[in-house]
Amino acid sequence: MLKADPNLWNLITGLLTGLVFGFLLQRGAVTRFRTIVGQFLWTDHTVLRTMLTAVVVGSIGVYAMHQLWDVPLHLKSATLLANALGGLIFGIGMAVLGYCPGTGVGAMGEGSRHAIFGVLGMLTGAALYAEVYPWVKATILPVGDLGKTTLAVQTGLSPWIIILVLAAAAGALFAILACRGHCSHHRAEPRLSPR
Repeated sequence: MLKADPNLWNLITGLLTGLVFGFLLQRGAVTRFRTIVGQFLWTDHTVLRTMLTAVVVGSIGVYAMHQLWDVPLHLKSATLLANALGGLIFGIGMAVLGYCPGTGVGAMGEGSRHAIFGVLGMLTGAALYAEVYPWVKATILPVGDLGKTTLAVQTGLSPWIIILVLAAAAGALFAILACRGHCSHHRAEPRLSPR
């Protein structure tokens, strides 16, 4: 039996994962400009629900595979200043464009022409970052660099406790948002006074 080329297998699994991811983004309506802008305006919580659900489910899956089948964790360095600056730039770009990188490509795939400019801007930004990376590495990345670590390591708690707290917080937030939407819907309905 011929052995499959691992690089080819990586490409195939990456392609399949990307197709499933794009399909789920599209079906979840997070490839739509109005959905993402609605999150920033606090009128549509689809993005928040999708992201928190993905974080909780992903955390359970990753740590289950890590503990049951010894699948290694691929940690990135927790560079606090770089993460804060990157998050700020990312948030500004997302608020201005109405897409993040994944949803921008997904929107382009479903025919949104305005997403093309955003994706081109992302590619330009990535190229500029590659050019200034030596300076960033020397001046920004060392500030607040905790190394390759996790919240569990930093707090000394079991990762399952952190995942449980995260899941409970997400569930509570979902309940509050559902109540807020339900309550505001009832408040908006006109009441007829008896005569």
